[in-house]
Amino acid sequence: MQVPGTASALRVAILLLLELAAISAPAWGQNAPGVTDKEILIGSCAALEGPSSSLGTQTVVGAKAYFATVNSEGGVHGRNLKLISYDDSYDPTKTQACFDKLLAEKVFAMGFFVGTPTAVKYLPMADANKIPVVGLFTGAQVLYTPLRHWIINVRASYFDETRAQINGLWNTLNFRTVGVIHPDDPFGAAVLEGVREALKTHGSEPAAVASYPRQTAAVDSAIATVRAANPQAVVVVGPPNTVAPILKKAHASGWNPLFLSVSFVGTDELISQAGTDADGMVITQVVPPYYLTDLKTVAMYRRALTQYFPSERPTFVSLEGFVDAMIMVDGLKRAGKELTREGLVRGIESMHEVDLGLGPELKVNYSAKEHKGFDHVIATIVRGGRAVPLTDWSVAAPK
Repeated sequence: MQVPGTASALRVAILLLLELAAISAPAWGQNAPGVTDKEILIGSCAALEGPSSSLGTQTVVGAKAYFATVNSEGGVHGRNLKLISYDDSYDPTKTQACFDKLLAEKVFAMGFFVGTPTAVKYLPMADANKIPVVGLFTGAQVLYTPLRHWIINVRASYFDETRAQINGLWNTLNFRTVGVIHPDDPFGAAVLEGVREALKTHGSEPAAVASYPRQTAAVDSAIATVRAANPQAVVVVGPPNTVAPILKKAHASGWNPLFLSVSFVGTDELISQAGTDADGMVITQVVPPYYLTDLKTVAMYRRALTQYFPSERPTFVSLEGFVDAMIMVDGLKRAGKELTREGLVRGIESMHEVDLGLGPELKVNYSAKEHKGFDHVIATIVRGGRAVPLTDWSVAAPK
């Protein structure tokens, strides 16, 4: 015999239990910041204004071009990607405000940042807020060591670039004296450290080192100091707006060692600013030349740029932004429909020996212990206003 009201009470109890279960259940993708049923919001802080704006604008253009390509194919698990980009002017004092604006927008993840002096400020912010940052246009060692859970690097490091440069100078050209001219900031210090480490493996050290105030053309003193040591080669560090004046002033005064630089120099903008004074300079790259359209991803990049940003010329920098966006999207896909920030990191960590269509030497290899996508570096030399692959270092010797 059933006691009156028992069935009703049982139904109420079951409903309460179901409500409690719903409240305590994990809040997956639908509650992740910046994620809706139709959209994933990504944020970027980069130099969109100021003397180094070419680096930031091109990085963001490349990322947006890939996002647009993905969106045209249905997005990621049915969600479109939206990139919000704010300016930090490559100025460390503006980083907190830029980061806070992105947090206020409730972005799901961040990426496509530019520069070492700004990156060192963003690293603790990303850690404190447990937010992934994917793709930074800097190869400073501080990003790679120690491993930072929320930081995903794509490019090869400055240590990789300077090692390739010094080995080419030492082993093929038999150059034994190398100078360094660098900005007085974390970027300059990072590249200088790479040169020192590379020379140390050959039992040597820089013949002369001089710095100049960052983001200025007050380079005369640094040029004079390094020139006095008469080095056979000089690694010139900086963005295009500071390296171009160094090349022009050096050549105008009759100083013509072999000049080299790392990828951050913004090769195409440097050539635009330095003109013929860039000819003969060796620049290491972390992505293939953007005119090698026989490579699947380079061809896709060129099509996307033409379709979505027809007024933009192709550059090494925007190609790198495009590749960074590929890594982020692949990670989002691997994370699954129920997105979490931790899931994005784990998704990228599951990418082992992934061929991105950039050539056999540029395969992505991440793990829980390694957040550096590429190790490979491509040496180029400027000839006739274009950076071409340097397959034989002997042709780089100054005439």
